[in-house]
Amino acid sequence: MRTTRVLKTGRVSRISRLLRTSRLLRTIPAVGAGLLVLGTAVSPAVADSSPSASPSDDSAAPTSAGTSFRTAAEVDQGQRATASASMGDYLYWSFPADAGQRPTVRVTVKLPDAHAAAAWQLDVYDGLRRRQACQYGAQTRTAAPDTASVDLSCTLRTVRAWSEPWANDPLPGTYYVRLTTADLKTADLGLPVSAEVRADSEDVGGAAAVDGSLAEPLVPGIAVTAKDSDESGDEDSETSVAALSSIEPDDGWASGWWSDRWVWTAVGGVLAALAGVGGYALTRGAGRLRQVPPGA
Repeated sequence: MRTTRVLKTGRVSRISRLLRTSRLLRTIPAVGAGLLVLGTAVSPAVADSSPSASPSDDSAAPTSAGTSFRTAAEVDQGQRATASASMGDYLYWSFPADAGQRPTVRVTVKLPDAHAAAAWQLDVYDGLRRRQACQYGAQTRTAAPDTASVDLSCTLRTVRAWSEPWANDPLPGTYYVRLTTADLKTADLGLPVSAEVRADSEDVGGAAAVDGSLAEPLVPGIAVTAKDSDESGDEDSETSVAALSSIEPDDGWASGWWSDRWVWTAVGGVLAALAGVGGYALTRGAGRLRQVPPGA
């Protein structure tokens, strides 16, 4: 009788342990699913917090273009800038682009009724005035005679938060757009044209993030000069002061260490820990089942 009671007690204890193990295994997938949902909800919030191009009021957009880098017309992302010029002119605009963005510049040139064939070219330069290559887009197009308009576009590589000094990677700061024409006939010089420019960006996020950041964005350091009077009030003591460019993203410059990849790294670590706990519980439960003698 005592032996039978001992066997029954051992059997009950084993069954209770198996039940606790099964409850634990049922809880692990639920917790993992909850964390996965939490990570999915947090990631869009972080992505939304990154600076992006939002549609701006076109009424505040410039209606003229500059003729050099120093006089480039400042345009916010999402604005449609216009300019009237003559064939043969060099037209310049500038816009800000931050880390994690992939800028796309689109230009539409409206040509006069009668003109000869000419090649139009769109070039984009960074804050160091280095010409940036286009990932894709019609950067150069030849307008056939009597064509009403020509469309150009250039999609840059993703702007990086940091780069090696010898590299030509896009970095946060000011970008310049230059519109020129080549192979222009002498008879077409001075004919009136109009251009429309728009710069937009796609937020790529942590997929293109790198370790490191710039101390300051690449913006013109001495774009204009301003007069600063002395505190004593003496007007004769005014001095010239270098003024930084006024254009920047709506949410300010990021160029920091934070990106949505940290969220996914944390979520992945938690899921890996739960998977380890679940594997340990399965292994331990299987070992206990093998220890139960047949017929017990």
